Amino acid sequence: MSGISIKRVSTKSELKDFVRFNYDLYKDCPYAVPDFLEDTLKTFDSKSNAAFEFCDTEFFIAYRQGKIVGKVVAIINNHANEKWNTKTVRFGWIDFVDDMEVSKALIKAVEDWGKERGMNEIAGPFGFTDLDPEGMLFEGYDKLGSMYTIYNYPYYNDHMQAMGFEEDAVWVDRTIEIPSADGEHSANQQKFFRVAKLVQDRYGFSVRKFKNKKELRKSGYVLKLFEIINTAYKNLHGYSNMTPRQMNDYAEQYLPLLDPNLISIVENKEGQPIAVGICMPNLSEAIQKAKSRLMPFGWWHIVKALYFKRSSTLDLLLIGTLPEYQDTGCISLIFADLIPTAQRMGFKVAECCPQLETNNKALSVWRSLETEVTKRRHTWKKPI
Repeated sequence: MSGISIKRVSTKSELKDFVRFNYDLYKDCPYAVPDFLEDTLKTFDSKSNAAFEFCDTEFFIAYRQGKIVGKVVAIINNHANEKWNTKTVRFGWIDFVDDMEVSKALIKAVEDWGKERGMNEIAGPFGFTDLDPEGMLFEGYDKLGSMYTIYNYPYYNDHMQAMGFEEDAVWVDRTIEIPSADGEHSANQQKFFRVAKLVQDRYGFSVRKFKNKKELRKSGYVLKLFEIINTAYKNLHGYSNMTPRQMNDYAEQYLPLLDPNLISIVENKEGQPIAVGICMPNLSEAIQKAKSRLMPFGWWHIVKALYFKRSSTLDLLLIGTLPEYQDTGCISLIFADLIPTAQRMGFKVAECCPQLETNNKALSVWRSLETEVTKRRHTWKKPI
């Protein structure tokens, strides 16, 4: 492959170059939302990221005449392979210029690395785990991205097809109109209140709220909430359970950004948590203004977006119900709790994080709301 060289990342300086290539490639794209350099470097640090305890990883950079033209992470998630009885090497955090020589060289590096370790299939884009960004965007290029999803140029998918990849799984991103108090939208909030009251009366469920983050942290509920997600998501495509250390790491990463008012927890009559919905103000524009750096001044854009000048868009980060309670209607309690809170805080729409197109139970929760699928993304796979 003339003029293209592939190098494994071996120094901190090279790792920073690896991360910054995405910023350079998308610096003129108004829809791309960069990762924070500090957070991404922590994600890629084997001492900081608990996923390295069960993932084998290598970082590759593509160069042409000394200039970076592409990058990719090769990952073997041993927990996922054991659970699903697969021998899959994942590719993630992939970026490249519109040149087939570059993308082929990057994918070949991942394939060769995976074959050396006994893998027989390549798939991606995936992260270490399902709370990392996954899925290559193929619809919705003209929509603003988010801090928890992948944005990519359309030519990425052309390259994957040309290299013989086949579509694996499809996720949809959905925008939801938040019902107004005066019934402006057809999904009148009173319906949720009625259903929630019926569910409460029948099953004895209740909504648990916390006054502040300190109370939430001391309660021990953070790990309980992640356990709900672990159980609710366990049968979804490629999912590998979070370890206790991962749960603690995610809590440390996201809890400072969360408002307890936007966390809704449903408990059964014994007081055990059975469902959770977690939202936060959309930070996409704030992150763009911060230009991928928290320091020295990027943090101010985030603080302003969280507390002083919020977006009108609410991000629904996580929603999950324990399987044995999924047919009880307990999700209505979450909506009945969060809708008035969102109205009071001035939110107009909510954006749901990507959901598998085949996850009918999860998608059915939106049937009583005004929604629109705004983006689609998929993973690719092929034998090696």
